[in-house]
Amino acid sequence: MGKDVIIACDFPSKEDTLKFLDKFTDCKPFVKIGMELFYSEGPAIVKEIKAREHKIFLDLKLHDIPNTVEKAMVSLSTLGVDMTNVHASGTIEMMKAARRGLTRSDGTSPVLIAVTQLTSTAQEQMQRDLLIPHNLEDVVIAYAKNTKAAGLDGVVCSPLEAAAIHKNCGKDFMTVTPGIRFSGNSADDQTRITTPERAREIGSDYIVVGRPIAKADDPVEAYKRCIREFCN
Repeated sequence: MGKDVIIACDFPSKEDTLKFLDKFTDCKPFVKIGMELFYSEGPAIVKEIKAREHKIFLDLKLHDIPNTVEKAMVSLSTLGVDMTNVHASGTIEMMKAARRGLTRSDGTSPVLIAVTQLTSTAQEQMQRDLLIPHNLEDVVIAYAKNTKAAGLDGVVCSPLEAAAIHKNCGKDFMTVTPGIRFSGNSADDQTRITTPERAREIGSDYIVVGRPIAKADDPVEAYKRCIREFCN
């Protein structure tokens, strides 16, 4: 996999999602299927979008005891997704279990990454609500190191932290970064954000873009703008 833009298909139904994807007549963008759509439509929506030849990041952020996560990943491994994830805060043992479950009998596996801290989480919230007293970037880097130690391929992080993660975990350790907004866009519910161009400069490997594309007057042009600013 190389540098790419992933569109977050955070829609409530199959109908809304396919109507959106039908706009892309000359390309097949990499898409993210998250909790809202997956819980509404189930595994069938993954198979249908995959049949349309889209790459899929299945964003379910598993976080449970290792045995439960391993068994869940066995099920997800049959869906043909290209990327999926867990929460790094579930511990190294849980992440190792996720890798075991996701690895198929032939030894192949989708890309497996771990969420460090959500891009909606600010320093004050992390310290007050999660009782984590450390600097947010230090926590993200520590979680990234745990993720690498567990044998995963990379992390979900803020684009602002991508360079520090590559410095500590290596250039080949993947950074997948939501929290992307065009210059002048509203931050919505995100706190640690940047533009596609700046994410490229910092060193993000993939950017996940939702509302700036999905809510645009011309989603296809917004997507192509992301490609120009991030990939070129």
